[in-house]
Amino acid sequence: MKQQELNICGLTAVRARFTRDAGSIQRLFFDYETGRKVGMMCKALAAQKKVYRCVEPAELAKIAGTVHHGGIVAVVAAPEWRAPRPEEISAWAAKRSPLLLLDRIGNAHNLGAIARTAGFFGVSRIVLPNDSSAAVPGDAAYRVAEGGLEAVDVFRVPQLAAFIREIARAGYEVIGAATRGGRPDAAHPRIAKPVALVLGNEEHGLAPEVSAACTRLVTIPGSGRVESLNVSVAAAVLMWELMARR
Repeated sequence: MKQQELNICGLTAVRARFTRDAGSIQRLFFDYETGRKVGMMCKALAAQKKVYRCVEPAELAKIAGTVHHGGIVAVVAAPEWRAPRPEEISAWAAKRSPLLLLDRIGNAHNLGAIARTAGFFGVSRIVLPNDSSAAVPGDAAYRVAEGGLEAVDVFRVPQLAAFIREIARAGYEVIGAATRGGRPDAAHPRIAKPVALVLGNEEHGLAPEVSAACTRLVTIPGSGRVESLNVSVAAAVLMWELMARR
């Protein structure tokens, strides 16, 4: 059975993958202009007897599956995800490592933008539910993340509400982002416990069982002229408030 593959597009994203795991790149394609910037990558691929080639723009777009390839495409094995083990959760809690939980974020571009922000702020673990409506890291998410998905580890759990209860027992303060009804002051940076932030679906927000499992809810106060923020923007605001400032 042929292994599933993933296209990573854009020089920043490809460089990030090369830095993190150069051996995972199976094939590399680029246009003439970008080819002048990837000599080290080509040398590494040549040493491993892997394909690298300068191609015409039309062929590069065909390989990438999009015209938004940024001049380069790295073909890698598609990622596989697993649920965190109990001992990992205990270790994270002991180290006060922040967690980011995404409840059925459906748009791959939002997922990529959130991963980029998480990487920027040093939030290195993202947990997704095993739900058909939830986006997973694919070509579009990697392109938008611009290297952010190389800065995080992605996990996938059968049920997010059950996982929230598990990490709460391990000592986490699990804070759900609610469009309305949460406490505006619940995101105060003086939180003694390690923090897990939960963000909900773009249209429906947090699922009721997920919201109920959180240890507190927070709502970002606004002017009232617009109902809510894009979820990737809300993620940036709350990661800064809850995690980066601590």
